[in-house]
Amino acid sequence: MPELMGHHAIVTGAGSGAGEAIALALASKGARVTAIGRRLAPLEDLAAQDDRILAVSADVTDADAMAAAIAQAVEKNGDPTIVIANAGSAESAPFHRTDAALFRAALDVNLTGVFNTFQAAFLKMNRTQPGRLIAIASTAGLKGYPYVGAYCAAKHGVVGLVRSLAQELAKSGVTVNAICPGFTETPMLHRSIDNIVEKTGRSREEAEASLRDVNPQGRFIQPEEIAETVLWLCSDAAVSVTGQAISLSGGEI
Repeated sequence: MPELMGHHAIVTGAGSGAGEAIALALASKGARVTAIGRRLAPLEDLAAQDDRILAVSADVTDADAMAAAIAQAVEKNGDPTIVIANAGSAESAPFHRTDAALFRAALDVNLTGVFNTFQAAFLKMNRTQPGRLIAIASTAGLKGYPYVGAYCAAKHGVVGLVRSLAQELAKSGVTVNAICPGFTETPMLHRSIDNIVEKTGRSREEAEASLRDVNPQGRFIQPEEIAETVLWLCSDAAVSVTGQAISLSGGEI
């Protein structure tokens, strides 16, 4: 695994789930980590677990707020070398009930949030070391799922942004990649299961099975698996890996 002493990593959506696991994994390898999210309390709980982690509250959909958060992070931890755009949300609705507000909200959080994070952080990146821009996308960026058209559209957009930016930055020493997990055991997944139970009348066990069995291995992805993939992408072994959408899905894709 990489040793990341001297690196400053920024992680959005770090208050729970994959973002929390990623922040802890990067800190465990010696990186200074700025954990960004909308709610400060869970970020402070995270920072209490490792003194390398700085908690900063900001909404990724607000470009000015993200620029201010990055400036605060730079003042404390120095210029970033690793940027993980993890913040996201998923709301489900049949297409005919997906109104403009729901569609716009999905794009704002899942796509524009990545753009805002990457742009604000890239402008401050330390160019004396190899850089990493990593988006936590989804298998929904590689295929379609019913009832989450807005989410799929946003995540497909993330993959497109990553592939374009990787070409643009190929000679700069900065690699750009997306990690595309299948259904992952996080609070967001639990909310999706609750939604299935409420709308279909299925038991919780049936609702869980309907999502778990999409993975040919018959399991949910764990947040730590995503974190370990981030660590690999930050290592010297991945210096030639750029423009990729890496599926973590047990063979689904």
